[in-house]
Amino acid sequence: MMRYLAPLFAFLVLAVFLFAGLSLNPRQVPSPLIDKPAPEFELYNLHEPEKMLSSRDNLGKVWLLNVWASWCVACRDEHPLLVQLANSGVVPVYGLNYKDENATAKQWLRLYGDPYVVSVVDPDGTVGIDYGVYGVPETYVIDKKGIIRHKQIGPVTVDSLQNTIIPLIEKLQRQT
Repeated sequence: MMRYLAPLFAFLVLAVFLFAGLSLNPRQVPSPLIDKPAPEFELYNLHEPEKMLSSRDNLGKVWLLNVWASWCVACRDEHPLLVQLANSGVVPVYGLNYKDENATAKQWLRLYGDPYVVSVVDPDGTVGIDYGVYGVPETYVIDKKGIIRHKQIGPVTVDSLQNTIIPLIEKLQRQT
């Protein structure tokens, strides 16, 4: 009797785990970097290659790092929201141009608008790997001490801005 019940029990356990997995949101992949220092980088500016930007340059302020590329279809979906956010002055938005051609990236920003204080170039994706980028777009909220407080996988949406990102930014800006 036991030799018939053991496979049935194993199947039921497996079925429960698989069913539970169906209810998970793939956009909510936990990042091991949350509440840890943002990986340091020093990359050149897309528009002014002779100028470098370091992640340390933003210590003392809350900021957004948006990973984007001109070849990314979903980046186009979120882009108007990033332009609106940048124009609102709520938070400085920095871009990390990921595995892209500089000329194409500049043309894309001219065409769709440039929400970035600075967009830095990550041609081989090394910095993206350090940040745990799964794919573009991804957006990080980084606090005044350089700690990653939120990671948005996929495009920023009106809902994610209103219910998660902006309230978190406002909370972080009030902290000393």
